[in-house]
Amino acid sequence: MDPSALGPVRRVRTATLDVGYHDLGDRAAPAALLLHGYPYDVHSYVEAAGRLAAAGMRVIVPYLRGHGPTRFLDPAAARSGQQAALGTDVVELMDALGLPAAVLAGYDWGGRAACVAAAAWPERVHGLVSVNGYLIQDIAASMRPLPPRLEAGFWYFFYFLTERGRAGLAADPRGVAEVIWRRNSPEWSFTDAELDLVARSFANPDYADVVIHSYRHRLGAAEGAPRYAELERALAGQPAIPVPAITLDGGADGNFPATDGTAAATHFTGPREHRIVPGAGHNLPRERPEAFARAVLDVGAV
Repeated sequence: MDPSALGPVRRVRTATLDVGYHDLGDRAAPAALLLHGYPYDVHSYVEAAGRLAAAGMRVIVPYLRGHGPTRFLDPAAARSGQQAALGTDVVELMDALGLPAAVLAGYDWGGRAACVAAAAWPERVHGLVSVNGYLIQDIAASMRPLPPRLEAGFWYFFYFLTERGRAGLAADPRGVAEVIWRRNSPEWSFTDAELDLVARSFANPDYADVVIHSYRHRLGAAEGAPRYAELERALAGQPAIPVPAITLDGGADGNFPATDGTAAATHFTGPREHRIVPGAGHNLPRERPEAFARAVLDVGAV
Protein backbone atom coordinates (compact mmCIF):
# COMPACT_ATOMS: atom_id res chain seq x y z
CA MET A 1 0.00 0.00 0.00
CA ASP A 2 1.33 3.40 -1.02
CA PRO A 3 -0.39 6.07 1.15
CA SER A 4 0.75 8.83 -1.20
CA ALA A 5 -1.44 7.34 -3.95
CA LEU A 6 -4.43 9.23 -2.58
CA GLY A 7 -2.70 12.52 -3.38
CA PRO A 8 -2.85 15.68 -1.29
CA VAL A 9 -5.42 16.39 1.39
CA ARG A 10 -7.86 19.00 0.12
CA ARG A 11 -10.29 20.98 2.25
CA VAL A 12 -13.81 22.24 1.78
CA ARG A 13 -16.30 23.88 4.14
CA THR A 14 -19.75 22.38 4.40
CA ALA A 15 -22.65 23.71 6.46
CA THR A 16 -21.19 21.92 9.51
CA LEU A 17 -17.59 20.89 8.97
CA ASP A 18 -14.26 21.84 7.49
CA VAL A 19 -13.73 18.52 5.71
CA GLY A 20 -10.39 17.04 4.77
CA TYR A 21 -10.67 14.83 1.70
CA HIS A 22 -8.80 13.31 -1.23
CA ASP A 23 -9.95 13.83 -4.81
CA LEU A 24 -8.72 11.54 -7.58
CA GLY A 25 -9.52 11.25 -11.26
CA ASP A 26 -11.27 13.42 -13.81
CA ARG A 27 -13.31 16.19 -12.17
CA ALA A 28 -15.84 15.97 -15.00
CA ALA A 29 -16.34 12.21 -14.64
CA PRO A 30 -19.13 10.46 -12.72
CA ALA A 31 -18.30 10.68 -9.02
CA ALA A 32 -18.03 8.11 -6.25
CA LEU A 33 -17.72 8.97 -2.57
CA LEU A 34 -15.84 6.31 -0.59
CA LEU A 35 -16.69 6.48 3.11
CA HIS A 36 -14.55 4.85 5.79
CA GLY A 37 -15.53 3.18 9.05
CA TYR A 38 -14.46 3.06 12.69
CA PRO A 39 -11.72 2.52 13.80
CA TYR A 40 -10.22 3.10 10.37
CA ASP A 41 -9.69 6.03 8.01
CA VAL A 42 -9.25 6.99 4.35
CA HIS A 43 -6.34 4.58 3.89
CA SER A 44 -8.84 1.75 3.56
CA TYR A 45 -9.32 3.08 0.02
CA VAL A 46 -5.78 3.62 -1.26
CA GLU A 47 -5.94 0.77 -3.77
CA ALA A 48 -9.67 0.81 -4.55
CA ALA A 49 -9.64 4.55 -5.22
CA GLY A 50 -6.76 4.20 -7.64
CA ARG A 51 -8.55 1.44 -9.51
CA LEU A 52 -11.69 3.53 -9.82
CA ALA A 53 -9.84 6.63 -10.99
CA ALA A 54 -7.99 4.55 -13.59
CA ALA A 55 -11.37 3.22 -14.77
CA GLY A 56 -12.58 6.77 -15.45
CA MET A 57 -14.37 7.82 -12.26
CA ARG A 58 -13.89 10.84 -10.05
CA VAL A 59 -13.19 9.47 -6.57
CA ILE A 60 -13.70 11.51 -3.39
CA VAL A 61 -12.47 10.05 -0.10
CA PRO A 62 -13.34 12.21 2.93
CA TYR A 63 -12.25 11.91 6.54
CA LEU A 64 -15.43 11.47 8.57
CA ARG A 65 -16.29 13.83 11.41
CA GLY A 66 -13.90 13.40 14.33
CA HIS A 67 -11.18 11.91 12.13
CA GLY A 68 -7.96 13.25 10.64
CA PRO A 69 -8.06 16.88 9.48
CA THR A 70 -11.87 17.22 9.51
CA ARG A 71 -13.03 19.81 12.05
CA PHE A 72 -16.29 21.29 13.29
CA LEU A 73 -16.93 24.90 12.25
CA ASP A 74 -18.82 25.75 15.44
CA PRO A 75 -16.81 25.18 18.64
CA ALA A 76 -20.10 24.80 20.53
CA ALA A 77 -21.67 22.25 18.16
CA ALA A 78 -22.55 18.87 19.61
CA ARG A 79 -19.86 16.32 18.77
CA SER A 80 -22.50 13.87 17.64
CA GLY A 81 -21.65 10.55 16.08
CA GLN A 82 -25.25 9.50 15.46
CA GLN A 83 -26.29 7.99 12.15
CA ALA A 84 -28.34 11.02 11.06
CA ALA A 85 -25.29 13.24 11.49
CA LEU A 86 -23.11 10.94 9.41
CA GLY A 87 -25.66 10.74 6.60
CA THR A 88 -26.25 14.49 6.61
CA ASP A 89 -22.50 15.09 6.42
CA VAL A 90 -22.39 13.15 3.14
CA VAL A 91 -25.07 15.29 1.49
CA GLU A 92 -23.59 18.51 2.85
CA LEU A 93 -20.22 17.50 1.41
CA MET A 94 -21.83 16.87 -1.97
CA ASP A 95 -23.44 20.30 -1.78
CA ALA A 96 -20.11 21.95 -0.99
CA LEU A 97 -18.42 20.17 -3.90
CA GLY A 98 -21.23 20.99 -6.31
CA LEU A 99 -22.15 17.35 -6.90
CA PRO A 100 -25.82 16.88 -7.75
CA ALA A 101 -25.48 13.09 -7.37
CA ALA A 102 -22.86 10.38 -6.90
CA VAL A 103 -22.32 6.71 -6.18
CA LEU A 104 -21.95 6.23 -2.41
CA ALA A 105 -19.85 3.34 -1.15
CA GLY A 106 -18.71 2.41 2.33
CA TYR A 107 -18.34 -0.03 5.17
CA ASP A 108 -19.07 0.24 8.90
CA TRP A 109 -19.76 3.92 9.79
CA GLY A 110 -19.23 4.86 6.15
CA GLY A 111 -21.67 2.22 4.95
CA ARG A 112 -24.20 3.50 7.45
CA ALA A 113 -23.72 7.08 6.27
CA ALA A 114 -24.21 5.93 2.68
CA CYS A 115 -27.36 3.96 3.56
CA VAL A 116 -28.84 6.93 5.43
CA ALA A 117 -28.17 9.28 2.51
CA ALA A 118 -29.56 6.79 -0.01
CA ALA A 119 -32.76 6.35 2.00
CA ALA A 120 -33.31 10.02 2.85
CA TRP A 121 -31.99 11.68 -0.34
CA PRO A 122 -32.31 9.04 -3.08
CA GLU A 123 -32.32 11.70 -5.79
CA ARG A 124 -28.69 12.43 -4.85
CA VAL A 125 -27.51 8.82 -5.12
CA HIS A 126 -26.77 7.10 -8.44
CA GLY A 127 -26.01 3.83 -6.68
CA LEU A 128 -25.01 2.35 -3.34
CA VAL A 129 -22.32 -0.13 -2.28
CA SER A 130 -22.69 -1.16 1.35
CA VAL A 131 -20.61 -3.73 3.19
CA ASN A 132 -22.81 -5.81 5.52
CA GLY A 133 -26.02 -4.74 3.81
CA TYR A 134 -28.65 -2.43 5.29
CA LEU A 135 -26.93 -0.48 8.07
CA ILE A 136 -29.56 1.98 9.25
CA GLN A 137 -29.78 1.36 12.98
CA ASP A 138 -32.98 0.19 14.64
CA ILE A 139 -32.31 1.94 17.92
CA ALA A 140 -35.64 0.89 19.41
CA ALA A 141 -34.49 -2.72 19.09
CA SER A 142 -30.95 -2.10 20.30
CA MET A 143 -31.48 -3.93 23.59
CA ARG A 144 -32.37 -7.16 21.80
CA PRO A 145 -29.44 -9.47 22.59
CA LEU A 146 -27.29 -11.24 20.04
CA PRO A 147 -25.86 -14.74 20.49
CA PRO A 148 -23.05 -14.59 23.09
CA ARG A 149 -20.33 -15.45 20.55
CA LEU A 150 -21.28 -12.32 18.60
CA GLU A 151 -21.76 -10.10 21.64
CA ALA A 152 -18.16 -10.89 22.65
CA GLY A 153 -16.90 -9.15 19.54
CA PHE A 154 -18.81 -5.99 20.43
CA TRP A 155 -17.11 -5.55 23.79
CA TYR A 156 -16.26 -1.95 22.91
CA PHE A 157 -19.95 -1.03 22.52
CA PHE A 158 -20.41 -1.69 26.22
CA TYR A 159 -17.00 -0.33 27.24
CA PHE A 160 -17.89 2.96 25.61
CA LEU A 161 -21.09 3.20 27.66
CA THR A 162 -18.90 3.85 30.70
CA GLU A 163 -16.68 6.75 31.66
CA ARG A 164 -13.91 4.19 32.07
CA GLY A 165 -14.36 3.42 28.37
CA ARG A 166 -14.20 7.08 27.42
CA ALA A 167 -10.96 7.45 29.37
CA GLY A 168 -9.54 4.28 27.84
CA LEU A 169 -10.32 5.40 24.30
CA ALA A 170 -8.85 8.85 24.91
CA ALA A 171 -5.70 7.36 26.45
CA ASP A 172 -4.97 4.70 23.82
CA PRO A 173 -7.09 4.90 20.66
CA ARG A 174 -4.48 2.93 18.71
CA GLY A 175 -4.58 0.08 21.22
CA VAL A 176 -8.39 -0.08 21.06
CA ALA A 177 -8.24 -0.10 17.27
CA GLU A 178 -5.69 -2.91 17.16
CA VAL A 179 -7.89 -5.23 19.22
CA ILE A 180 -10.90 -4.45 17.01
CA TRP A 181 -8.91 -4.90 13.79
CA ARG A 182 -7.65 -8.32 14.85
CA ARG A 183 -11.13 -9.52 15.79
CA ASN A 184 -12.83 -8.00 12.75
CA SER A 185 -10.31 -9.29 10.19
CA PRO A 186 -8.65 -12.48 11.43
CA GLU A 187 -7.09 -13.26 8.04
CA TRP A 188 -5.71 -9.76 7.37
CA SER A 189 -1.98 -9.48 8.09
CA PHE A 190 -1.71 -5.74 8.63
CA THR A 191 1.57 -4.25 9.81
CA ASP A 192 2.40 -2.02 12.76
CA ALA A 193 3.29 0.69 10.25
CA GLU A 194 -0.16 0.51 8.66
CA LEU A 195 -1.89 0.74 12.02
CA ASP A 196 0.37 3.64 13.01
CA LEU A 197 -0.53 5.47 9.79
CA VAL A 198 -4.28 5.13 10.39
CA ALA A 199 -3.95 5.95 14.09
CA ARG A 200 -2.78 9.44 13.18
CA SER A 201 -6.40 10.15 12.28
CA PHE A 202 -7.40 9.40 15.86
CA ALA A 203 -5.44 12.43 17.12
CA ASN A 204 -8.35 14.65 16.05
CA PRO A 205 -9.50 16.65 19.11
CA ASP A 206 -13.11 15.55 18.56
CA TYR A 207 -12.36 11.86 18.02
CA ALA A 208 -13.21 10.48 21.45
CA ASP A 209 -16.36 12.60 21.82
CA VAL A 210 -17.72 11.60 18.39
CA VAL A 211 -16.95 7.91 18.88
CA ILE A 212 -18.39 7.74 22.39
CA HIS A 213 -21.57 9.51 21.32
CA SER A 214 -21.98 7.21 18.33
CA TYR A 215 -22.00 4.06 20.43
CA ARG A 216 -24.04 5.51 23.28
CA HIS A 217 -26.65 6.84 20.87
CA ARG A 218 -27.02 3.58 18.96
CA LEU A 219 -27.71 1.75 22.23
CA GLY A 220 -30.26 4.33 23.34
CA ALA A 221 -28.03 5.63 26.13
CA ALA A 222 -27.54 9.17 24.77
CA GLU A 223 -29.84 11.71 23.17
CA GLY A 224 -29.22 12.84 19.63
CA ALA A 225 -28.39 16.39 18.65
CA PRO A 226 -31.60 18.42 18.17
CA ARG A 227 -30.75 19.43 14.60
CA TYR A 228 -30.94 15.75 13.52
CA ALA A 229 -34.15 14.89 15.38
CA GLU A 230 -36.43 14.92 12.34
CA LEU A 231 -34.14 12.68 10.33
CA GLU A 232 -33.68 10.29 13.26
CA ARG A 233 -37.46 9.97 13.52
CA ALA A 234 -37.58 9.00 9.86
CA LEU A 235 -34.74 6.51 10.30
CA ALA A 236 -36.55 4.91 13.22
CA GLY A 237 -39.05 3.64 10.67
CA GLN A 238 -36.29 1.68 8.91
CA PRO A 239 -36.91 3.38 5.54
CA ALA A 240 -36.38 1.53 2.30
CA ILE A 241 -33.45 2.25 0.00
CA PRO A 242 -34.81 2.69 -3.54
CA VAL A 243 -31.55 3.24 -5.44
CA PRO A 244 -29.56 0.54 -7.25
CA ALA A 245 -27.46 -1.29 -4.66
CA ILE A 246 -24.75 -3.90 -4.33
CA THR A 247 -24.25 -5.27 -0.84
CA LEU A 248 -21.11 -7.13 0.17
CA ASP A 249 -20.23 -9.51 2.98
CA GLY A 250 -16.68 -10.53 3.77
CA GLY A 251 -16.28 -14.28 3.92
CA ALA A 252 -13.78 -13.90 6.78
CA ASP A 253 -15.42 -11.10 8.77
CA GLY A 254 -14.80 -11.90 12.41
CA ASN A 255 -17.80 -10.01 13.79
CA PHE A 256 -20.32 -10.01 10.95
CA PRO A 257 -20.65 -13.53 9.54
CA ALA A 258 -21.36 -13.61 5.81
CA THR A 259 -24.98 -14.19 4.82
CA ASP A 260 -26.94 -14.71 1.64
CA GLY A 261 -28.39 -11.21 2.07
CA THR A 262 -32.03 -12.25 2.17
CA ALA A 263 -32.67 -10.99 5.71
CA ALA A 264 -32.28 -7.38 4.53
CA ALA A 265 -33.91 -7.84 1.13
CA THR A 266 -37.13 -5.98 1.98
CA HIS A 267 -35.13 -2.84 2.80
CA PHE A 268 -33.97 -2.55 -0.82
CA THR A 269 -36.73 -1.65 -3.26
CA GLY A 270 -34.48 -0.85 -6.23
CA PRO A 271 -32.24 -3.25 -8.15
CA ARG A 272 -30.00 -5.03 -5.66
CA GLU A 273 -27.32 -7.71 -5.82
CA HIS A 274 -25.63 -9.35 -2.84
CA ARG A 275 -22.06 -10.68 -3.08
CA ILE A 276 -19.85 -12.62 -0.67
CA VAL A 277 -16.15 -11.76 -0.96
CA PRO A 278 -14.02 -14.76 0.04
CA GLY A 279 -11.19 -14.08 2.47
CA ALA A 280 -12.27 -10.53 3.26
CA GLY A 281 -12.73 -9.27 6.80
CA HIS A 282 -14.56 -6.19 8.02
CA ASN A 283 -12.19 -3.70 6.38
CA LEU A 284 -13.22 -5.11 3.04
CA PRO A 285 -12.09 -2.24 0.75
CA ARG A 286 -8.54 -2.51 2.14
CA GLU A 287 -8.43 -6.30 2.19
CA ARG A 288 -10.08 -6.93 -1.19
CA PRO A 289 -9.85 -3.63 -3.12
CA GLU A 290 -10.49 -5.28 -6.46
CA ALA A 291 -13.86 -6.68 -5.34
CA PHE A 292 -14.89 -3.39 -3.77
CA ALA A 293 -13.92 -1.35 -6.82
CA ARG A 294 -15.72 -3.80 -9.10
CA ALA A 295 -18.91 -3.34 -7.08
CA VAL A 296 -18.66 0.46 -7.37
CA LEU A 297 -18.17 0.27 -11.12
CA ASP A 298 -20.99 -2.23 -11.54
CA VAL A 299 -23.56 -0.31 -9.49
CA GLY A 300 -22.62 2.90 -11.27
CA ALA A 301 -23.39 1.24 -14.60
CA VAL A 302 -26.93 0.13 -13.65
